[in-house]
Amino acid sequence: MADDYRRQGFELERRIFELDIKCLSLRSEKPDDDYLQNASTILEKLKSFYTQGGESSNLSKLLQDYTQVILDITFFEENKLVDQEFPEDTSPFKIQQLLQDLTEPEVLVAKLASGQEVQSVLGTELLECLYWRRGALLYMYCYTLHQRKQWIKKNKDAFLKCIQEGVRYLMRMLQVRNSVKLNDGVVLHDSATASILSEGIFSDTHLLTMMYIGEMCFWAVKYEDCSSDTTERKEDHLQFRDIGTQILNKYVLACEGPLQGQGWNTENAKEILSILQ
Repeated sequence: MADDYRRQGFELERRIFELDIKCLSLRSEKPDDDYLQNASTILEKLKSFYTQGGESSNLSKLLQDYTQVILDITFFEENKLVDQEFPEDTSPFKIQQLLQDLTEPEVLVAKLASGQEVQSVLGTELLECLYWRRGALLYMYCYTLHQRKQWIKKNKDAFLKCIQEGVRYLMRMLQVRNSVKLNDGVVLHDSATASILSEGIFSDTHLLTMMYIGEMCFWAVKYEDCSSDTTERKEDHLQFRDIGTQILNKYVLACEGPLQGQGWNTENAKEILSILQ
């Protein structure tokens, strides 16, 4: 057991000090960035823990703090990409790097807390955020690419691959929590809340995720219709159409039902549904 703790401590310590160097470099670009400041504060606490000879007895808390640092640093880097409108030459490499960084917490949990579920170690909200951030990054990238018609003509397969990966991450985000089953002894006095929770919608981010999935499925169907009809493409095409239709129908029902008057627009969702159905 002592050897396990030492191994866990070394693995995390190495990555924490690597992230600290990276954070310092990024802060030199924008010292007043709130996310980098938060990451720096957490890193100082983590470095102090190791330099004072702390043992990894609370591995879950260390991994949660580490994950928050990853989320903060990558958020700053993502915003740079968005502000630069995803440069064609550097974006593919940078996006893969960000996706790898956002996957690392799950990888570390598997290595250092083997036998435990990632959700039980990191917690529901952090795990949802890791999936959301990867899916939203690919959505923003695909949204930008969708406006570059000439690029898509030459790189259609790469575009469709990004869509598929993004939809996969966003679907995983929606699946982290189980929908509330109203016949499981759960008593909710607010019928609107009960309806939303029974559909697995727990926050505004869940609703936005549904809209992102619908749009990405629409783009996939649109460009698959224009591509060669291989068996693999046909299967993907049917999957995107079905997923987009199911998700957007749920989105519209929620926004025009229990959430009516809360500021959620359904016009775009209905327009997409008229094409997908």
